[in-house]
Amino acid sequence: MQLTRFADYSLRLLMFLAHRQAVHTTIKNVSDAHGISENHLMKVVHRLSKLGYVKTVRGKGGGIGLAREPREISIGRVLRDVEPLTPVECFEPGYDGACILFPNCILRGVLHSAQLAFLGSLDAYTIADVMGRKRPGTDEPARPAAHRKTVRAARSP
Repeated sequence: MQLTRFADYSLRLLMFLAHRQAVHTTIKNVSDAHGISENHLMKVVHRLSKLGYVKTVRGKGGGIGLAREPREISIGRVLRDVEPLTPVECFEPGYDGACILFPNCILRGVLHSAQLAFLGSLDAYTIADVMGRKRPGTDEPARPAAHRKTVRAARSP
């Protein structure tokens, strides 16, 4: 499954902000660090703010920051919230059934099952789990995550 740029940028933004929990940062800081358009990041921040992942503060000393602890932000949940999860057209809301296979299509069920497995595996990880050891763009160590899941346990069948 390929994620949209919007989903990719959403996860990158959340990880970036997780490293700067005590400090508000700006969209420009994130844009410069990741080489992402400020315009595109504004849309990402706006959406993540509406969803309650990011808080925004206006004025002097303002900026953006996480609205929740990194260990409380599930990667699977973020993708469900920002990604259009429609691997084929019949997954789209209000699908009109134009495909002649639609009423009895088994492939739709198989794809749905695969999608649930994909998202279910991502539910095992939080932003805290994927932050990395160093703060992006610095040689400073990352804060240790307050809550780490065992990667081996999450990957075992």
